[in-house]
Amino acid sequence: MTLQDISLKIYLPKIPNAELVALQGLDQMANYLGIPIDSLGEAKIMIAEAVNNALEHAGDGNKQVRVEFKMSREKLTIFVRDYGTGFDPSSIAEPDIKDKLHSLNKRGWGMKLMKSMADDFLIESKPTGTKITLIKNL
Repeated sequence: MTLQDISLKIYLPKIPNAELVALQGLDQMANYLGIPIDSLGEAKIMIAEAVNNALEHAGDGNKQVRVEFKMSREKLTIFVRDYGTGFDPSSIAEPDIKDKLHSLNKRGWGMKLMKSMADDFLIESKPTGTKITLIKNL
């Protein structure tokens, strides 16, 4: 039997730990395709960052984010979409480690982490929301 590419689309509510549902879905897909779960460490970090950012920055009036995975044995494509007001991605400054060490605000590493771990990273943002596309070769 030849295993085909599979996909999963879910809408996550704006509740604590919602990203864990996405991570569980990823584990199930990997298991089905025979991909060792321990090889998905960076993908899991990227998913958690993208989902948490989307839930945090989507605004109070937007109660959910859409997460979609497309997976083959060779590649994982992750889409995370929120329905907030959008932002200018070029306005996000890269965090400076020296500044963060002496600051009370240690946050702001999500975009840098996702960019460094993804084999391809794309962010599209409009006044109707933001979509992040992450590709990870397996």
